[in-house]
Amino acid sequence: MAQAAAVAKQPAPPPRRRGSATPRRLPYLLIAPAGLLMLGFIAYPVLSVFYYSLQDYNPTKPWRNGFAGFDNFVHAFTEDPQFWDTLVFSAKWVVVEVGLQLLLGLALALIVNQSFVGRSLGRAMVFSPWAVSGVLTSAIWVLLYNSQTGITRYLADMGIGEYGTSWLSDTSTVFPATVVADLWRGVPFFAILILADLQSVSKDLYEAAEVDGASRFQQFLNITLPHLKDAIILSTLLRAVWEFNNVDLLYTLTGGGPAGETTTLPLYIANTSVDAHNFGYASALTTVAFVILLFFSMVYLRLSKFGGGDK
Repeated sequence: MAQAAAVAKQPAPPPRRRGSATPRRLPYLLIAPAGLLMLGFIAYPVLSVFYYSLQDYNPTKPWRNGFAGFDNFVHAFTEDPQFWDTLVFSAKWVVVEVGLQLLLGLALALIVNQSFVGRSLGRAMVFSPWAVSGVLTSAIWVLLYNSQTGITRYLADMGIGEYGTSWLSDTSTVFPATVVADLWRGVPFFAILILADLQSVSKDLYEAAEVDGASRFQQFLNITLPHLKDAIILSTLLRAVWEFNNVDLLYTLTGGGPAGETTTLPLYIANTSVDAHNFGYASALTTVAFVILLFFSMVYLRLSKFGGGDK
């Protein structure tokens, strides 16, 4: 009876006020304004592109504007040979750039991960090109490739090549020249990500491997590479998407020339919309590029088993 009386004397909990935000909902309410703002900035351009891809829209020829259905897509796949040329070159550009950037970035990361005098300065020099903007990178390499004051001038002074030679205007040298220019800025991206992941590899694994008689190359194959798997998959996917959408470097260096040799699909889209003012067809090409990147990303992540460990 005494225990029942004591329980009866305990004060009742205060009633919950109706309309107040519960602790579980409060974080979502706080980030809702920023989330809606970001959604508006992302969703509106994407939906606008999908809408205009079904339209004939050219501000310089308003009498032709109107609903076109899938005519823009049919024209791209069946009547526009430049679309296929730019798509093939885009694939070539991505494969060459991402492959070389990965190999060189991995090598640099392994080097600067070692202990040596001046390692901090070496890391700063390796990573510094990534801090340079794309426009400034393009300006630097335009000066380096200048036929009067650039690399070719100094090579001609040493008897290599001829004066007035421009690597960017020659169809046989323009691709390697643009690849080198983009490597200068893209390699540090891989080096930074791979080096960050290398820092987390336990040294005990390498010591145990040395005790078992494993060589440096065997340690790299069986310890380093498996540990770097997810970092390599993520970095190559991000860089592949960025390289596919690369416009500023190629536009500044070559403008897509000579003779369209360096015109990627995004650069073709930019020329179609900005120069030709054909925004409807450019939107259709953008939609095609979006679908290609989305499909590639899904297949790549599925085949690479990203995040699946060693399974």
